[in-house]
Amino acid sequence: MKKAIVSFKNFSYKYVSQESPTLHDLNLDIFEGEIALIAGPSGCGKSTLGNCMNGLIPNSYKGEMQGSVKVMGHETRDRSLFDLSKTVGTVLQDTDAQFIGLTVGEDIAFALENDAVAQEEMKERVRTAAVRVGMNAFLDRSPHDLSGGQKQRVSLAGVLVDPVRLLLFDEPLANLDPAAGKQTMQLIDRIHRVSGITVVIIEHRLEDVLEIDVDRVIVLSEGRIVADAPPNKLLASEVLRKNGVREPLYLSALKKAGIAVTPDLHPEHIETLDLSVIRKPLVSWAQAKGRDEDKAAAASALNLSQVSFQYKTGLPVLRDVSFSIGKGERIGIVGKNGAGKSTLTKLICGLEKPMSGSLFFQGSDMKDWTIKERSEHIGLVMQSPNQMISQQMIFDEVAFGLRIRGTDPRKIEERVYETLKICGLYPFRHWPVSALSFGQKKRVTIASILVLRPDILILDEPTAGQDYRHYTEIMRFLDQLNNQGMTIVMITHDMHLLLEYTDRAIVMTDGVKIADRSPSQLLSDPETAARAGLKTTSLFRLAERIGFPDPPDFVERFIVEEREERSHYGHANAEFY
Repeated sequence: MKKAIVSFKNFSYKYVSQESPTLHDLNLDIFEGEIALIAGPSGCGKSTLGNCMNGLIPNSYKGEMQGSVKVMGHETRDRSLFDLSKTVGTVLQDTDAQFIGLTVGEDIAFALENDAVAQEEMKERVRTAAVRVGMNAFLDRSPHDLSGGQKQRVSLAGVLVDPVRLLLFDEPLANLDPAAGKQTMQLIDRIHRVSGITVVIIEHRLEDVLEIDVDRVIVLSEGRIVADAPPNKLLASEVLRKNGVREPLYLSALKKAGIAVTPDLHPEHIETLDLSVIRKPLVSWAQAKGRDEDKAAAASALNLSQVSFQYKTGLPVLRDVSFSIGKGERIGIVGKNGAGKSTLTKLICGLEKPMSGSLFFQGSDMKDWTIKERSEHIGLVMQSPNQMISQQMIFDEVAFGLRIRGTDPRKIEERVYETLKICGLYPFRHWPVSALSFGQKKRVTIASILVLRPDILILDEPTAGQDYRHYTEIMRFLDQLNNQGMTIVMITHDMHLLLEYTDRAIVMTDGVKIADRSPSQLLSDPETAARAGLKTTSLFRLAERIGFPDPPDFVERFIVEEREERSHYGHANAEFY
């Protein structure tokens, strides 16, 4: 019988600053050698549960504990954070916050230096850990110069340098492009298979995690465990849908085709699905669906003509980029980290000036426009909320732009409250911004731009840090604005968002536009997807497996039905814009 690495018994936890507990009466064992996924909506207690495993609770975050939580048979309240770190290795969502050393080698060696390990042994252990994660060639590089996926690997090496018994990952995919996320999951899987180490993954992106073999999925809701089951049993239930967790897209396709999803169908992977059950109904469903009607060509909202830019001499960031965006279009700009996506938005908003080329808004050259003049028409929501927030209180942050424009105070209050309701923030209207989670701060920054009602809204990773419920609320609202003429441009790594909420994808690689096509075509093209740091959608892989003659058409028909279903939702907020 396997031993429990971590054991919760009748455990509850309440932070000092809160009135009610975050975790309620938990009974949970994490056993040696297994991979467990912890999922659930934002605020359900996932990260708090992780912090109880690694000792940050009660050593760093103070609160009231009831019941028992043991790691390797010892109560965590009786062990120091240093002692627990020798058993539980943690890789944080924000890897930059975890770096200590000036080089990759120094950072990996940090724990060994604290233990006064002899230099020759230290070098060997650092090299061994770096080899395990594929970073041996980067030991002399600064960790801050690496890509997101490489940073994850360095953080993991810094944990593996000690013989820990459990690896805890807190949203390891949150800041990675799809291809880097897939590589990270494959690395975690490989390390688990080779070492047998216990792995706990806290993650929103359920479908991405389930590409590897997971033993259990533990679903939290409002601080309570609502499910703890193998993936095949969980995916055959309604637990995910009822608790605001997005199910894999291929599973949604099965249900649209009228296929009963049972454990015997083996829904945990596309490769394990029983083809004898799914092939015929899927083909019939896909062939019965009509295509989305092509939109008529719209007047130009934004046009870039041969735009080039560089921050340093001889290091071009963008090269001869040209594309047009029509009024009322929904555009996704995609590509791997460092492809030039965020630089494009800086040029459009006037935060940087192009070295060559031109930018036009509704046919007018913006060459001599000030940042203020551009902001009258173009709103930008940055990737990190901390780059935008300047006020202490939520209401004041959302009202800030209207106040600068001299809007009547009564109108400000009306529009701010309306926007906060749309973004799910109205209950917090009198809260300080500092009391919010990352995802909630993200919604505050979106609200602060939406309240200004720009002609073009640019969002850099709008779904980062959002659970499925809040993601859906925001995207439905953006859909309503788009239906009334607002042009939406989204820089994203989220392939679900790209498929379901955009009309076109502009693909960037190394500062060059390599494609401009529909999302269903892009995410059914393995070669282009790989060049851009993306990956083909699971719908494409499902279509290939059942032998559907035109996989991109299968993907497109799924999108048609998704949009038809969304069109049936109410339009309670339709008069906002």
